[in-house]
Amino acid sequence: MHENQILSTLRPSGPKVTKRPFREERMEVFDACHVGVVLRAVLFVEIVLAAGVMYHAASPADWLSRLALVTAGALPATLGWLLFACGLKAQLHRLPSAAQYVFGTMLGMIAGVAASAMLSWALRDTSDWQLLPSAVTGGLLALALVAAFQLRARGSTPAATTARLSELQARIRPHFLFNTLNSAVALVRDEPAKAEAILEDLSDLFRHALMEQGASSTMEEEIQLAQRYLDIEQVRFGERLNVQWQLDARTNHARLPPLLLQPLVENAVKHGIEPSTQNGKLRISTELRGRRVVLQITNTMPVTADSATKSTRGHGIALDNVRDRLRLLHDVDCHFSAGMQNGLYRVRITLPATPSTL
Repeated sequence: MHENQILSTLRPSGPKVTKRPFREERMEVFDACHVGVVLRAVLFVEIVLAAGVMYHAASPADWLSRLALVTAGALPATLGWLLFACGLKAQLHRLPSAAQYVFGTMLGMIAGVAASAMLSWALRDTSDWQLLPSAVTGGLLALALVAAFQLRARGSTPAATTARLSELQARIRPHFLFNTLNSAVALVRDEPAKAEAILEDLSDLFRHALMEQGASSTMEEEIQLAQRYLDIEQVRFGERLNVQWQLDARTNHARLPPLLLQPLVENAVKHGIEPSTQNGKLRISTELRGRRVVLQITNTMPVTADSATKSTRGHGIALDNVRDRLRLLHDVDCHFSAGMQNGLYRVRITLPATPSTL
């Protein structure tokens, strides 16, 4: 009877939020602000120019000389195109797909003319530099870049949705739910206030997991969710679980994929604390280093070698998912590492700090 009553307290919110647990969002096509996107775009333009210059080069030295000359005009024009697209990505995001193609192509034609004019001025060449071919070339290259942006946006949307669904399924595990309810039932008679706090934390945890998620979350929100989870596990393990928080408030507004930190903390508890017969330690720290935010999750491992090997292997189940989601949000501007270090298992994430955290 007690279990049915406790389960009934969670039932009203279930059918309402599980019909559509995630919001389908339209990805920003002109997402030219990522360092990785800029590098790929510049490399693409350089490869095309290098291939084109080969038709007029008499020797490898002549090819390098011509490529350097063309790059002197094309590189600033390409960076200008990317900078303009990055600055207006919010406005361009509202345009239909066809209009985005037209705008990007027209902007590329202007960049091509600018590159040609720049070379003409630098070489003090008063002859006709054929502005029309330069405009057509710039437009075609820009069209290819817009198409690449479109493919990137379409490819990342289902990947992000699948990742969030995988995290949700991994989070709502029957053993965690039943262990929490059993802990609450055991405390109802002797410590009703603590039992009520457990159920409130459980309700908040599931409400956050089942609510519609946006494209990103903040470090502060992820920390709060992890704290609720660890409050529940603290009741289960008692003194066996020693949690240490070292938080830098300047990192609160750093952007993370939603529901990212809690699975990492859950992995640390499941594979590091739970199988150990001795007391274990779990430390979560955030730090602002220059323009980078560093997030670290460190936990002790079981003493026996066999248990340590199994736990280390178990950590890798969700790590690839976390790494992929970080790359979707920050591209190459983030770093993720995980592994044993000095007898401890450490997960380390570095990502860019937003202007509000500086």
